Amino acid sequence: MESLKGKEYIADSEIAWEDLGGGLKRKIMAYDDNLMMVKVAFEKGGIGTLHSHFHTQMSYVESGEFEITIGERKQVLRQGDVYYIPPHAVHGALCLSAGMLVDIFTPMREDFVSISKT
Repeated sequence: MESLKGKEYIADSEIAWEDLGGGLKRKIMAYDDNLMMVKVAFEKGGIGTLHSHFHTQMSYVESGEFEITIGERKQVLRQGDVYYIPPHAVHGALCLSAGMLVDIFTPMREDFVSISKT
């Protein structure tokens, strides 16, 4: 995983999916100390459990349909839509139609890298 840190050109086909269970899998696409891009593929019915973290997050709906919860609000988002999550906001996702989210974090998610190394 460390070989991706600061790498300028990354081929999707060279990165293995990490099975998260529950119909979710992820690929850490690129990162440095300040920024990280992660793809998360969801099967229909897959749940990104409610959680929070100190990172700022923006996510792009590459495909599929998702019910996104941020704080007390829920909204259905589809391909091409984007959402923003401020630091410490409780958030989660329910996949209504199989698809993929592209998550951007600042700073990078150290916990993702340490999990991938084990």
